[in-house]
Amino acid sequence: TRFDVSTERGLTHFVGRERELELLLDGFERAKSGRGQAFFIMAEAGVGKSRLLYEFRKAMANEDATFLEGKCLSYSRGVAYHPVIDILKANFDILEGDGDTQVKEKVKSQLKVLGTDEASTLPYLLELLSVKDSGIDKIPMSPEGRKDRIMEALKRIVLKGSEIRPLIIAVEDLHWIDKGSEDTFKDLLDSIAGARVFLIFTYRPEFVHTWGGRSYHGQVNLNRLFNQESLSMVSHLFGTEDINRDLEELILEKAEGVPFFIEEFIRSLKDLKIIERQDNKYFLAKDIKDLTIPSTLHDVIMARVDSLSEGAKEVLQTGSVIEREFSYDLIKHVTGLPEQELLSHLSILKDSELLYERGVYPESTYIFKHALTREVVYDSILTKRKNRLHEKIGNAIEELHKGNIEEYYGVLAEHYSEAENYHKAAEYSKLAGKKAAKTASVNNAIAFAHRTVDYLEKLALSEDLERGIVAARTALGLYYANINDFFKAKEAIDPVIDLAVKHDLKTKIARMYNILGMHHGVVQGEHEKGIEYLKQAIKLSEEISDLLAFTQGNFWLGCVLSQMCQFDQASQCFEKALGMSVAANSLWGILTTKSNWVFFVYWAQGNIDIAYETIGEAVALAEESADVFSKSWAYLAYGCSCYGKGLLENALEYLSKGADCCEKIDAFSTNSLTQWSLGRTHFGNDEYEASAYCFRQALALAENVKLYPLLDKPS
Repeated sequence: TRFDVSTERGLTHFVGRERELELLLDGFERAKSGRGQAFFIMAEAGVGKSRLLYEFRKAMANEDATFLEGKCLSYSRGVAYHPVIDILKANFDILEGDGDTQVKEKVKSQLKVLGTDEASTLPYLLELLSVKDSGIDKIPMSPEGRKDRIMEALKRIVLKGSEIRPLIIAVEDLHWIDKGSEDTFKDLLDSIAGARVFLIFTYRPEFVHTWGGRSYHGQVNLNRLFNQESLSMVSHLFGTEDINRDLEELILEKAEGVPFFIEEFIRSLKDLKIIERQDNKYFLAKDIKDLTIPSTLHDVIMARVDSLSEGAKEVLQTGSVIEREFSYDLIKHVTGLPEQELLSHLSILKDSELLYERGVYPESTYIFKHALTREVVYDSILTKRKNRLHEKIGNAIEELHKGNIEEYYGVLAEHYSEAENYHKAAEYSKLAGKKAAKTASVNNAIAFAHRTVDYLEKLALSEDLERGIVAARTALGLYYANINDFFKAKEAIDPVIDLAVKHDLKTKIARMYNILGMHHGVVQGEHEKGIEYLKQAIKLSEEISDLLAFTQGNFWLGCVLSQMCQFDQASQCFEKALGMSVAANSLWGILTTKSNWVFFVYWAQGNIDIAYETIGEAVALAEESADVFSKSWAYLAYGCSCYGKGLLENALEYLSKGADCCEKIDAFSTNSLTQWSLGRTHFGNDEYEASAYCFRQALALAENVKLYPLLDKPS
């Protein structure tokens, strides 16, 4: 942890947290015996989350256990799987500067030790680690299926690793977590009950996790110290219990039981020579009324920063713009200072304990003692200088990491955005979105697509920029369409439809018309209008040979036509979409199209035998492919076919499996149909409470993506 680098200086006396430490130690003992545990440590900034974690790790020093850490950083909250990647790098001993070949060999070697199947694990791990030619593109799987495989691969190495020795995974600062990592840890939490795994998460009160609660989950809330505990800490800092009462009361009043504030306040009093020592007793040097005393933690930190030499202060400020921690190479590149001068400034900052150093020079990393220190220092920089520093940092990262630049897309987008270099911010945000979509972190992809649009729309308009905005908004619309949120997809493209027509951007127009078709046909229930847009999209996509828009158009048109009971025409559309998937050798495309064809046409028109036979083959293929998206649709269609044949128990089994698949990939629209089908099946089984529950679930899920016309509301 960040405390490891400062232990030789001696940490402040550990007080007031003995019970919480005992809870963690007890949790580990249970995990060690094969009863997996997860603890959530919540506290406001400065109260001691990281210190408690350090004390726990220190207590584990003699245990034969693996301890891995991941950190969520403020600049990486949009970077998919950031703390997960931290954990993977620690697990596989991947170091800064390791090339793709080294990374691949280290991962392969460790997978052999773990006894993990390489084919089902290696490509997904390599993709997360930004290894070129990871092999993931050669796997015929849906984006949702890819996300599921990534989570399964991570879960597999955690569980396999815990069989060798107990495994502790600590993740700090969940309040900055990205959605991909949040989904991964949520999935992992449900899988550790019978494993030798101990998970620890720390976060501030503003973060509200939605991970539910199990019997093996524990909550630790760190409160501020009581006065007696605070005074114990004060005595340790002064090295004596003989402290003037006025001084004690001043510290208690100002610090209010926040350990970090107590440390910083006392240091500030010493630096400002407000206190003095006589006969081994500490006093206030003057009458308190005559003193200018920092009254907030912000003031205390800034008083210390302002006492630094100008050179050291500038280095500290530059570091705060980089992040909570930064490498020697990067700070040297950004400041441009001569080596000895920079090292002198860094030495001053280490001596003042504003920064800690990890590693051996010149491979050093510098870490702010506390996140609050970094935040206060960053906020103290004038806006124009801050902008210039962000620009220099972005340029330095580009220069230093040419060979693995994709690891830094999200961070670069942040720096160039803060620098108000919106051209570069938009470009890196677009690339970060594509990378997130590749690992099926659709929520991250959507977030970056929104930022790309925002950055481009801040620039002065030109014809090229108009085309760029059209492309960015179309990409955003398609990301939403991929999760069947056609309401938000239409919102994304609405402002640029006329621009696309003006510039005759046929590819973008075809894809927009597909979105408009589904919005009107499904969300609004305006079937004729939706069909007209989808037919225009198909016609245009044929003219320009846009295979994606042609396939999507026919697929979605089949869905809308079936709602109007035009089953023959719907079948023709599904047949065309299926043909394109076969030509593209897309197994998940084939399975999804067949499943929708069965559900929306054969089953809906009462051709139960054909539906049952067709979807039975698709289910077998979907299960063999292990593609969760394909399985979600295949189970839905098969469950409905079983219901049609009167096989209610089989229907409940497969519909329940389908609902589980949908929940894993946040497939709200598919799950709404599945829950609706479950509700009807339970009703047919005279299970009325279960039926009502499923119908309510179906409505709630449909409302999430505004798909009201898809459901018959129960009375």
